[in-house]
Amino acid sequence: METDTGTDTGTDIKDTTHPLDAAAVMGLLPSRPRVLALGEPTHSEDTLLEVRNALFRQLIEQEGYRTITIESDCLLGLTVDDYVVEGTGTLDEVMERGFSHGFGASAANRELVRWMRDYNEGRPRPDRLRFAGFDGPLEITNAESPRRALLALHGYLAAHGDMDLLPCTADSLDRLLGTDEQWTEPAAMLDPARSAGRSAEARKLRLLADDLVAVLDEQTPHLIAATSRDAWDRARLYGRTATGLLRYHYWMADTTPNRMTRLLGLRDSMMAENLLALAERAPVLAFAQNSHFQRHKSTMRMWDHPLLEWWSAGALVNARLGDDYAFVATALGTIHHRGVGTPPPVTIEGLLYALPEDRYLVNLTQLSTALGDTPPAPRESPWFGYAPLGLEHLTESDGLVFVKDVPKS
Repeated sequence: METDTGTDTGTDIKDTTHPLDAAAVMGLLPSRPRVLALGEPTHSEDTLLEVRNALFRQLIEQEGYRTITIESDCLLGLTVDDYVVEGTGTLDEVMERGFSHGFGASAANRELVRWMRDYNEGRPRPDRLRFAGFDGPLEITNAESPRRALLALHGYLAAHGDMDLLPCTADSLDRLLGTDEQWTEPAAMLDPARSAGRSAEARKLRLLADDLVAVLDEQTPHLIAATSRDAWDRARLYGRTATGLLRYHYWMADTTPNRMTRLLGLRDSMMAENLLALAERAPVLAFAQNSHFQRHKSTMRMWDHPLLEWWSAGALVNARLGDDYAFVATALGTIHHRGVGTPPPVTIEGLLYALPEDRYLVNLTQLSTALGDTPPAPRESPWFGYAPLGLEHLTESDGLVFVKDVPKS
């Protein structure tokens, strides 16, 4: 029996779908964006990453994109970038040490890194592909010590700047930092009293980090001439990360009801600043969970907290870049190995699942017309790791990728 995908508008839903390729994505946009954000509704599924990899290759060939960034630790991502650009290290080492959140175990991520290195071999440096993480050095249960970022920033300024302008020595930073264990204490996420973020030493470090970033900014012409734009960009990343981590730890020690809202907002703010810095250099394809790219306000319920609300990285970047930011969300039909079965036919995912193609791009303007005045029902997820498509994505995204079935990686 054939499934009826038409509506009372006279527009068939199948007419809103198009082949999934870079040309079709660009056809939905007014111009080539500086940040093209591709979302995913769940992590660690290689099928979705393979879609990303294929789209990135097409964007390189057809639109001149040279950078990809993913929801991974921005400092660890430097290890991957050194490998794909210069061939530093080995592929095994990079996959083990260059990713956070367990993303280095992905076969699709490994293939991406291997392919990027092969592409760069023998090419002039300005034409080489670049890799970046844009998440802060944060995990669900803890945040990293600011040691690496602070000492790297200080080291860059000490080696190439005017020592008389530095507010402190590396030894004094090391003494104030103390042990890394006090910063990475997992219990601090639930117990503010276990956080070192508001100690006398942490307060001094925040001031010193701010002064170091100020020196970096003030000495920009000299530092770029003495090193390179890439080295200066990396020092800026160290500065953003150091100040961001110290601010994050400060709010981990907070005891007011605003604590979790501030922490969630700070993480996305760090992501946004990293995306904006990458966009200064060249157009970038960004890949992360849909929620980090959405234009509307993010919400979440955690433990015994009331509803938490904050602005995502995508909302922040969109506010700054306007048409130079674009967001294409991804939805899917099934992930049977996670207990996510065939979507109900009254949901958006169900309507799209009834179409014969395995994956395609959806024009959301045309889809809105096809749906008419009757909004689809929201889909419920039996697995916490998969976020169904929200109705806001239909009006606030620039396009939608649909993948019918996601087999086990």
